[in-house]
Amino acid sequence: MNCRYAAGVALFRIKHILAAGTFLSGLHAAPSFAQGTAAGTQIDNKATATYDTGNGATTVDSNTVSLRVDELLNVTVASADTGNVQVTPGATNRVLRFTVTNSGNGSEAFRLSASGTVGGDDFNPTVTSIVLDTNNNGVYDSGVDTVYVAGSNDPVLAADGSIRVFVLATIPAGAANGDEGIVELTATANTGSGTPGTTFAGQGQGGGDAIVGATSATATDEGTYAVSQATVAITKSATVVDPFGGATLVPGSIITYRLSTTVSGSGSLANLRVSDIVPAGTTYEAGSITLDGAALTDATGDDTGSYTSGTRTVLVSLGTVAAGTTHEVTFDVEVD
Repeated sequence: MNCRYAAGVALFRIKHILAAGTFLSGLHAAPSFAQGTAAGTQIDNKATATYDTGNGATTVDSNTVSLRVDELLNVTVASADTGNVQVTPGATNRVLRFTVTNSGNGSEAFRLSASGTVGGDDFNPTVTSIVLDTNNNGVYDSGVDTVYVAGSNDPVLAADGSIRVFVLATIPAGAANGDEGIVELTATANTGSGTPGTTFAGQGQGGGDAIVGATSATATDEGTYAVSQATVAITKSATVVDPFGGATLVPGSIITYRLSTTVSGSGSLANLRVSDIVPAGTTYEAGSITLDGAALTDATGDDTGSYTSGTRTVLVSLGTVAAGTTHEVTFDVEVD
């Protein structure tokens, strides 16, 4: 009776483990499992049956079931820019940044393509090149990073590996202030793409099959150029106070010059500076420079203002100034 019971238990165990083996054979169809195990990994499993005889316990081993994890083909593309990239009409080789990630479970090469004619925007950027981030610093370095040539240097990424990709484009000269232009970058697994579950027999890493994952083994994301045309207008005015409390221009009169600088349009202007040369027949009044009412020194380097006696130049650095902003610089001279 005990032998029959033990044999029944052994049979149950064998059936249970064989059923598990059947489940493993379909493992590649479940991305949540295949992505976590490297393609080509061998999964071995063996069952045992133990029973009692009059001479003690006896163990019997089953045959070993060996299964190999197939390669899952998945990829993602994501813009790496924090927002729209500001450009001007006619600008060339303006850079959009993307990250391409192999979200599959095996090493895979990916074919890249970019398009500036996707629709839904105000103008079509002309894509001039796709560039791979050769030195992996995340920043486009002209002459250092490698220009991509489809089919020649398709990036090969390990499972979960990523690469920064730059798309360079030219902006039409006729683009208007505030216009936007979209560029799409697409990455596709070289082994193949298509409906999730599509199988490429024998083409997976390690000699197994390659199975298209949930991303269809192709992915696209977009980056946007925004035309920003900021312009500068500067207006100069003067007021006079004479030694007698009036406004006549005589020797000893003090002239206060006001330089009002306004940035209009959209976006911002970098490294904006305002300068003025003290006119002949006058002498600069030391320490008289102000910016928006705040006093600046005459020395170079301790704040944004300076006066250079050799060139008789008043200089104020405004830095990066956003459109819609006005700054006023003043300084005084005395009539000789």
